[in-house]
Amino acid sequence: MIGQQHHVSGAHFAFTDRWGGVSAAPYEQLNLGGAVGDDPAAVRTNRARAAEALGLDPADVVWMNQVHGRDVAVVDAPWTEGDAPPVDAVVTSRRGLALAVLTADCTPVLLADPVAGIAGAAHAGRPGLVAGVVPALVAAMTERGAEPSRILAHTGPSVCGGCYEVPEEMRAEVAAVVPEAWATTSWGTPSVDVTAGVRAQLAAAGVQLRPQPQPCTRESTDHFSYRRDRTTGRLASYVWLGGAPGEAAL
Repeated sequence: MIGQQHHVSGAHFAFTDRWGGVSAAPYEQLNLGGAVGDDPAAVRTNRARAAEALGLDPADVVWMNQVHGRDVAVVDAPWTEGDAPPVDAVVTSRRGLALAVLTADCTPVLLADPVAGIAGAAHAGRPGLVAGVVPALVAAMTERGAEPSRILAHTGPSVCGGCYEVPEEMRAEVAAVVPEAWATTSWGTPSVDVTAGVRAQLAAAGVQLRPQPQPCTRESTDHFSYRRDRTTGRLASYVWLGGAPGEAAL
């Protein structure tokens, strides 16, 4: 159910896989996306199971209305169902409030400054990468007291540059904005490496991202992939802060 978890200095990061839920094919099993055609009751059950596995109250998870843009919302509580604004990044200073990103090939970006008590999350697909959602998130956190050099950063499961085939013109358009995203598929055609682009944008903003093992969603049968399956579920990535500033993680 929970593919990876990381706890550092009171900052918590978690990423789901596709197993342990109640959704039927083609969304089996742990689909956490509410806008992909799955039974809403199954999605609610899945979200509750994932939250409880992380020790979270399902009512303390913020879900975005993701639109592949660069807008950032500051939150101190989840939106009521159906009222989430169209944003692709969220920031909070409320400890214990988890920020969630839904993906099925795009790159989830999780950030936290435990000293300042600020967490942020972004949904970075190819359009969001070009639009600059990640620099916008870092800027929003910095405006509220975060220090880029102190921010802990994680990216989650996403399609790799060796699998994300695009037309040559599209690769050129992306690389003109983020050169580090220029890539070639394993079969020799043009591609985009969104995660490499995100990492470059974080570095340019002063955020250091340690090397992390990261499964390719298109290659891994343990993860949902839109490019592989088209009609499919969504993974979730979570970030939250617990306790007082400087608290050692359990």
